[in-house]
Amino acid sequence: MDFRELVAGSRTRRIFDESRPMDVDTLAVLVDLARLTPSGRNKQPLKYVVTADSAQCAAIFPLLGWAGYFKEWPGPGPGERPTGYIVVLLDRDIADSPGCDHGIASQTIMLGAAELGFGGCIIGTVNRKKLAELLDLADRFEVLLVLALGVPAEEVVIEPLPSDGKIEYWRGTDGRHHVPKRSLDELIVGRHPGGASGS
Repeated sequence: MDFRELVAGSRTRRIFDESRPMDVDTLAVLVDLARLTPSGRNKQPLKYVVTADSAQCAAIFPLLGWAGYFKEWPGPGPGERPTGYIVVLLDRDIADSPGCDHGIASQTIMLGAAELGFGGCIIGTVNRKKLAELLDLADRFEVLLVLALGVPAEEVVIEPLPSDGKIEYWRGTDGRHHVPKRSLDELIVGRHPGGASGS
């Protein structure tokens, strides 16, 4: 697939085929992609925990929030849960803030996962204290994000933003997950043609 198809296909996935587990080596390959990304002042303050251990994955799962717009949905059920996690950390011995490094790294990981046939969810709603305890993290590490990964078992469809402007995603009766997106015309608020002048 070309890059546009890769980006369009790299949707947030919240339902997985747990019978097809990930392995820790694949997670490490994805972190290696993040290692190559730009970093503010080249400080490279991000560190990672990767796990595909089923018991540890089961312990991480209840520490995460899954879908803010689905108030009554506790997240994927048994057999539908992630089989790998990448925990993105800030090493405070290197920097006081990650800047935007964790966003760049996480999106790169998700694109790499999509290219390999995996999917995932970048999760910011995390019980950070309990997760740090579970992973036995040193005090200098701050949990920034958790990337939940696996073989996707849901179809995600991009929709135009409806006329009422509602941005909430929804799940249809057919089980497909629908995500409204603003149009390109709405996003570009200034457009100034350039280029060489003719003679």
